[in-house]
Amino acid sequence: MEAWLPRNWTGRFPSTGNGGLDGYIDYAGLAYTTALRFASVGANNGHNGTSGELFFNNSDVLADFAFRSIHTNVVIGKDITQMFYGTPHNTSYYLGCSTGGREGFKSVQDFPDDFDGVVAGSPAVNFNNLISWFAHFRNILGNSSSPTFVTSDQWLGLIHDNILKQCDTLDGVADGIIEDPNLCDYKPEELICSPSPGANNSDCLTAIQATAVRQVFSPMYDLNGNLMFPREQPGSEIIDFVGIVYGGETQFFGLSENWFHFVVFGPSFDTDAANLTDYTFAEQLNPFNIATFDGNLSAFKSRGGKVLMYQGQADILISPANTELWYNHVADTMGLPPTDVDEVMRFFCISGMSHCVDGLSAWEIGQIQPDNLTPETLDPERNVLTAVVRWVEEGIAPDTIEGTKFVNDTPELGVEFRRRHCRYPLRNTFERKGNSSDPDSWTCQ
Repeated sequence: MEAWLPRNWTGRFPSTGNGGLDGYIDYAGLAYTTALRFASVGANNGHNGTSGELFFNNSDVLADFAFRSIHTNVVIGKDITQMFYGTPHNTSYYLGCSTGGREGFKSVQDFPDDFDGVVAGSPAVNFNNLISWFAHFRNILGNSSSPTFVTSDQWLGLIHDNILKQCDTLDGVADGIIEDPNLCDYKPEELICSPSPGANNSDCLTAIQATAVRQVFSPMYDLNGNLMFPREQPGSEIIDFVGIVYGGETQFFGLSENWFHFVVFGPSFDTDAANLTDYTFAEQLNPFNIATFDGNLSAFKSRGGKVLMYQGQADILISPANTELWYNHVADTMGLPPTDVDEVMRFFCISGMSHCVDGLSAWEIGQIQPDNLTPETLDPERNVLTAVVRWVEEGIAPDTIEGTKFVNDTPELGVEFRRRHCRYPLRNTFERKGNSSDPDSWTCQ
């Protein structure tokens, strides 16, 4: 672990998270929070590197990854902070996305005293089934020689364009961004054509391919018909991750292989032959409760803790439908309507955003350090980190988060457009008047 201690300390203490199966210190997060004069700590999840190989026959390393590294990092980091400054911290925060989002919720569930405010993006909760979900795309699509296989070019061009044709205007404007993919009942059968020998069939799908695409956009169930993981959302096939997730030769940088080889079964396990029986076994194994799917946040709520959760609606790596499932699981477990869930956790749907960052929309929301730390970029109405700080310290809860899209994602080129992103379960809708690039032309309904 490392602790970064600024001279002009604000009394705030944050910790940062990780991604994938990675073992590394999030230096970008440390630089961001320290620039804001927070006394910041980060840890490497108990191992170095991006592989799960060190988990094999080593439960201590696996425990560190599942929960212990972040927690001990916080406990020791708070002691270091008090020793260095001669006074304890005033408030504590967490910032993480993906696996980092899961780590934030693991802290909220198991160690509710660790943080006062948590920013959790695209959380990898329901973790075991998320790993199996990656693997099951191989079951659906096969490899490049399979009749079910769909190329990256078909996903990025043919299928994505057809999805926009069917669903882009459901929010009231054709802008290449699907505000709420739940409304998109995509029908890939529209692309079916009869292949002709020697003809160019790149502008259509075979019936077998269309069936496979429909399965990709369908939930994953176990052998007893129980939901394991929600569907991939239409509109997420916008970047080169599509070849990694659906490419057939690997499953998301080998993440599934690593987990099955070094945690669930063993190095000799044939991941190409993995099936629902294997996925169910992995779900039941759930080492150190890494699923992180305990919906009872009462202890955190009772001490006034706050979670700001965000999710890209075009995230191909962690389906936004899973994050909605998690939100509703919390509401059901605690027996709370959305108005009461809002007291402890607010969930913001970032339309057009890919995994944690990037995308076609106004995706910059302060989840990473802005190029310039100015009153505008640090405005709690536009910055998830300062929004949760204001919520904890002033009691002002965020209603929307206004995102920014820079021209070519380059701040020096100026702002292309801004859009206010709604908190779930509200939906962003164009009012059919004015300019869709104007945030005031949209309302949360």
